[in-house]
Amino acid sequence: METPAIPLAQRFRGYLPVIVDIETSGFNPKKNALLEIAAVIVEFNSNHDLEITERYTTHVVPFKNAELDAAALKFNGIDPHHPFRMAIDEKDALDMLFKPIRHAVKRNNCTRAILVGHNPAFDIGFLNAAIQRTQIKRSPFHPFSTFDTATLGGLAYQQTVLAKIAQTAGLEWDNDKAHSALYDAEMTAELFCMIVNRWRSLSEQQITIN
Repeated sequence: METPAIPLAQRFRGYLPVIVDIETSGFNPKKNALLEIAAVIVEFNSNHDLEITERYTTHVVPFKNAELDAAALKFNGIDPHHPFRMAIDEKDALDMLFKPIRHAVKRNNCTRAILVGHNPAFDIGFLNAAIQRTQIKRSPFHPFSTFDTATLGGLAYQQTVLAKIAQTAGLEWDNDKAHSALYDAEMTAELFCMIVNRWRSLSEQQITIN
């Protein structure tokens, strides 16, 4: 992609928001496997509105000796051993996602990416554990800072559950697609963009009134 007309460098203190959703085989990032990961890049359009520009997702092969919790697999509907998952190794998955993210960081004159997620402590915990396992030396993401759409949803829409925030914001929510990493990441990205754009609109209205 070409350099955007309005780079994001000044909007979030040099950080590029990248929405991430991860599906796993449990809640322990050291013991349970990362099974599916999606990343959605957002950038300004010519009207200075934040919008989705790129989407990436892949299924991931469980790391050696990973614990697979039956309850977690039932919840997300993933069969780690299904022959048609087209899953790839963790390192290949992270390399595939990190390459376009690094390009997006550079073209927006940002210093690094910041993970945006719904209750993102979970996602960044699993992401950091995978980075450590695969010994990737240069992650594009800040190692611990995140943006949380559960908090932003509570502020903007008086809801904290992703599905309820989406519905309150006027987005259609498909329960059959939920808990797919890409679907959840896209819905989270849509909400993040709506909240950021709504804040700018309100700020401009306040300036006009004053």
